[in-house]
Amino acid sequence: MRTLCASTLIGEVFIIGFAGLVAMKDPGLSTATVWTVSGIAMFLCVALCGMVTRPGGVALGWALQIALVASGLVVPTMFVLGVAFAALWWASVHYGRKIDEAKARFAAQAAASTPDAA
Repeated sequence: MRTLCASTLIGEVFIIGFAGLVAMKDPGLSTATVWTVSGIAMFLCVALCGMVTRPGGVALGWALQIALVASGLVVPTMFVLGVAFAALWWASVHYGRKIDEAKARFAAQAAASTPDAA
């Protein structure tokens, strides 16, 4: 699960950076505000890559997905991209867990079929 979720989060780092560039064109937003918010969001994505398998990591990921969709209020294209990445996040969590379960099952079968060396 960790690899799939981390891949999605790293993709989001780039999307957030590009959305920051688009948001800078808004005359109502200062450059400092745009890059402070974008920088914090990008940092959270990278930090969450290492926390995704810990308790609450997936929930934090969902909170980040909601924030990404909500950023469509500033950059309307982010509604579409946010929903797309939320779907990728769901798929990463869902299929990542299935892969982890399959790996554990295969490891248990391999351990059961290998005679002890003792």
